[in-house]
Amino acid sequence: MKKRVRLSPSEARALNVAQKQLKKQQNPIRVVLDQEQLEELNKLRHEGVNAYCQQRGIDFNSIVEYWDKTKEYSIRVRPDVKAISDIGREIIEQMKDYAPSYPVITRSPQSNPHLLVVDPADVHIGKLARSFETGEDYDSEIAVRRVKEGVQGILDKSSGFNIDKILLIIGNDILHIDTPKRTTTSGTPQDTDGMWYDNFLKAKNLYVDIIEMLLSVADVHITFNPSNHDYTNGFFLADVIHTWFRSSKNVHFDISPSHRKYFQYGNNLIGTTHGDGAKTMDLPLLMAVEAKDYWSDTKHRYVYTHHVHHKNSKDYAGVTVESLRSPSAADSWHHKKGYQHNPKAIEGFIHHPDYGQVARLTHIF
Repeated sequence: MKKRVRLSPSEARALNVAQKQLKKQQNPIRVVLDQEQLEELNKLRHEGVNAYCQQRGIDFNSIVEYWDKTKEYSIRVRPDVKAISDIGREIIEQMKDYAPSYPVITRSPQSNPHLLVVDPADVHIGKLARSFETGEDYDSEIAVRRVKEGVQGILDKSSGFNIDKILLIIGNDILHIDTPKRTTTSGTPQDTDGMWYDNFLKAKNLYVDIIEMLLSVADVHITFNPSNHDYTNGFFLADVIHTWFRSSKNVHFDISPSHRKYFQYGNNLIGTTHGDGAKTMDLPLLMAVEAKDYWSDTKHRYVYTHHVHHKNSKDYAGVTVESLRSPSAADSWHHKKGYQHNPKAIEGFIHHPDYGQVARLTHIF
């Protein structure tokens, strides 16, 4: 890494900066130094601390800050303060070094094609339930295992259809908490399994694994729905996944913070939302207003909602609204309230470009 800095003439001579870089009567002197020269400049400007470190076998370059104290003053000193732009450049370079590369997958046109909707809803990675209290165990490992098993089950059940596109719905309380204090976004305490950062990484790896699984079948469009348990961390996770697959030409994203998203496939208009916001009865009219261009081009319209962990389905004028089941078990609070015993499942749907939803696929645990 190189950086432009200001040097005094004595510092320039100590660093053996080429004379052609020095201008007469210029004090300080602006020059560009490489990483090795920057480290030497740090040692020169903090020679007392450098000598102290050498006496005690401490790597001076590992010193982030120190206190310089006398009878007259006490000063907190940082040998090298990086600018935000420098940090940003370093992060970008690191991402370039480690970003995975996905070759373009060329697919042949399908005869009688279909869209596969895959919607692992309300997974709640990090939720803790113990069978001693609730009748069923649930933790982050069980959550990850169920999603992988469920998505594979949906793919197996869809094998009788020619799939030319997959709509994967992410978000929807993929994480159980949103703060280090083990609470939801609004501050509701939760029974949790594991540390928040471990569960974030488990969710990231899970999404990477299932997207790669789906790519073996067809191109994937990913839609993110913000949710009430992990409103901020869920968005961060979606952005990480977007970054991970940014080099893939076979994966497309819609990960804005918008609470309602819309996707057109042939004669189908598919809306998705978490379900904790607008009232169910208002979703059809909201679709007509917010997706008016899609609305006029389609005949079969659906809104898939989440949040309630059980099945509801209702036909409105021109729109079917359906809530999805969850693979997660009841925790202590849900058990106390009696909110359990509904089927736990991962669900999917098959849409024909002309005839709409032609099949529902359910993998029950």
